[in-house]
Amino acid sequence: MPELELTRTTTALVVIDLQKGIAAMPTQPHTAQDVVKNAAKLVQAFRKNSMPVFLVHVVASPETMLKVQSDTTFNRPATMPPDWSEFVPEIAPVPSDVVIAKKQWGAFYGTGLELQLRRRGMDTIVLCGISTEYGVESTARFAYEFGFQQVFAEDAMSSGSAESHNAAVNFIFKRMGRVRKTEDILRAIG
Repeated sequence: MPELELTRTTTALVVIDLQKGIAAMPTQPHTAQDVVKNAAKLVQAFRKNSMPVFLVHVVASPETMLKVQSDTTFNRPATMPPDWSEFVPEIAPVPSDVVIAKKQWGAFYGTGLELQLRRRGMDTIVLCGISTEYGVESTARFAYEFGFQQVFAEDAMSSGSAESHNAAVNFIFKRMGRVRKTEDILRAIG
């Protein structure tokens, strides 16, 4: 695998759903705590290098949630805790960050993410977050179709099962971009 090279002036970090309600769930193959720790390293490095950080979270109410009929669904509590959609403290937004609120899995549809990336001249995104095969993959598919170069921080994302995570990483992400570890990405941006 060739060494990763990233241009600081055209690369942004996009962090998916590292919010209190989602990061509290059990994940595999990486624990949510490890995902948050690695994502926080990326956030700090991007901020230090004056590179854009986009923090994405789900902000939905019963009235705005998708009501799609499906064979299986997520178990949701009857009422969500008031801090469910707040970012975990390790990546709390700072004034230079762009916060994106979404209502569905992916971070592009119905949000200003593409516009905000384009206005800043970004052509490459580093993606991380929870859950690999839902929020991260949905965002990655849109990014691919919009023509963004992508780098996936494999150890800064996780899923409800190792099998789902590994399927997305090995069969989807490697066809849409480059899969690397957090340390590889940190080295690439200095």
